[in-house]
Amino acid sequence: MRVVLLGTAAGGGVPQWDCACGPCAKARAGELPARTQDCLAVSGDGANWWLLNASPDIRAQITTTPELAPGPGPRDTPVRGVLLTDAEVDHALGLLTLRGAPGLRVHAPATVLHALAGTRAALDRYAEWTWRQVEPEQAFPLAGGLVVTAFPISGKRPRYAAGSPVEGHWVVAYRLFDPRTGGIVLYAPCLADWPPGFDDLVAEADVVLLDGTFHAPAEMGAATGRGGGQSAMGHLPITRSLPELRRHPRVRRVYTHLNNTNPVLDPASAEHAELREAGVEVLPDGACLDV
Repeated sequence: MRVVLLGTAAGGGVPQWDCACGPCAKARAGELPARTQDCLAVSGDGANWWLLNASPDIRAQITTTPELAPGPGPRDTPVRGVLLTDAEVDHALGLLTLRGAPGLRVHAPATVLHALAGTRAALDRYAEWTWRQVEPEQAFPLAGGLVVTAFPISGKRPRYAAGSPVEGHWVVAYRLFDPRTGGIVLYAPCLADWPPGFDDLVAEADVVLLDGTFHAPAEMGAATGRGGGQSAMGHLPITRSLPELRRHPRVRRVYTHLNNTNPVLDPASAEHAELREAGVEVLPDGACLDV
C-alpha cells in the first residue's frame, strides 16, 4: 500500500490567509514550509487511487502528485473516489472541484451523507456518482485491493449541522488493510478524545496518522489573542495524545491536520524536539509511505 500525504494542515492551511501568528509569519518568510489542508491519497496497486477527505486544496494537491496524473485517455483519472471521515467543510469542500469526473464513489457515515444532502444534489447534476453509506466496524473492499473499516470515534458535528435532528457517529477513523503485504494504516485526523478501544487500533497498525491540530489546550487563543472556541472544535491536543502514543513505540506515528498556530510546525521549537525524542513524526506535504 502506498500512502501520499497530499496535505497536512488543518483548516486554512499554513500560512492561513488572514493570520499573522508566529508559524504563519515564518511560512510567509520562507522559514517554514507551506502546508495545504489535510488530505490523503492511498492505493493498493498503484493504479487505483482513493482520496481520504477532499480538501479545498484538492486541485493543487492532485496536480502536484505524479501518481494522480490523468491518462492515458484525455479524461481518464486514476482517482476512483473519496472516503470522508466527517462532514466538516475543510474535508468535503473539495468534492465540488471533482464534480466533472463521472463514476466516482464516495463513502461516508450516514450522518455525513445526510449533512451533505444539498451538496450531493448539486453534484449529481454534473456527473453520476455513487454515494455509499459506511457501516461502523464493517469491512469493505476498495478497487485496487485494499480493505477498509470505519471506526466511530466522535459525535462532534460540523457547525453548519448543529441543528440537525440526525443522531449518531459524526466522525470516524479509517483502518486501511493491504491483504498482500499485511500492512495496516490508521487514519484519524479528527480525534476529540482517546475513546475506548482506540489503543487496540493503534497497537495493530504499522502506521498511525493522527490528529495533531493543536499542541496545547489554549494554544489558539494564546497565538491569536482571541480566547475561546478551541475546546469546541473537537481536537485532542498533543499534550494529551502524545503520552498515549508513547506506549506504542513499535508503530510509526505521524501527526497530521496541524493548525497554523501549532509550534510543532517549527523544527527548531522545543515542542517539535519533544516529538523527536518520542519518535513521533511531523511530515511535509507530498510525503510518501509504503506499508
